[in-house]
Amino acid sequence: MIKEFEGRNEQEAIDRAVEELNLKREDFNVEILDAGSKWGLFKKSSVKIRIHVNEPNIDASHKPARDEFEKKVTEYVKTILSKMGYPAEVHIAYRRDNKIGLTIISDHSGIIIGKKGKNLDALQLLVNVYAGLLDDSKRVIIDAENYRIRHEEHLIKTAYKSAEYVKKYKRSKLLEPMNPFERRLIHTALNDIIDVETKSEGEGLYKQIRISYKGGGRRQ
Repeated sequence: MIKEFEGRNEQEAIDRAVEELNLKREDFNVEILDAGSKWGLFKKSSVKIRIHVNEPNIDASHKPARDEFEKKVTEYVKTILSKMGYPAEVHIAYRRDNKIGLTIISDHSGIIIGKKGKNLDALQLLVNVYAGLLDDSKRVIIDAENYRIRHEEHLIKTAYKSAEYVKKYKRSKLLEPMNPFERRLIHTALNDIIDVETKSEGEGLYKQIRISYKGGGRRQ
């Protein structure tokens, strides 16, 4: 997760992040976006930071399946990949609330992930249909080579840059088509950004997000 905070100084901005997100300081890294500048003798603009939250409850070591559900799901993924011609190892990466993360290790990871992760998304959808027959209270997240974490960070950085463009030029910007999870990620990330608003446009599963300027001045 990536979010932005402001304060009269860096420490105040960090304290706000800790309080709002209920995190410890070691749970996130800080990127200084704006160190602030003096406006005369006494006034000073606020400091703006971006925090990169470390993924919680994810152990880099592989965990053995501990119940029948996990055994069946991991074996199901292995079977599908094997029949596709891409043998792979499938391990439990993490357990969080009602979610179970699986990681795929294969010499064919690039193909399994696919362009913009579409093969991985299709595999995850198929596996969750099967998982729902076993236990409809659980959801399975499938990843390979940490693609999902890297992709989420890329999406949010792109969203922030686009929001800055919209604020600077007071013009709307249309992002590339995204699936529902990706769109929700963008809407949430930009929800607290002053003077911009987001709206999904289009039909079907993959829609685009338009980032628009809602402050004063020219719009387009």
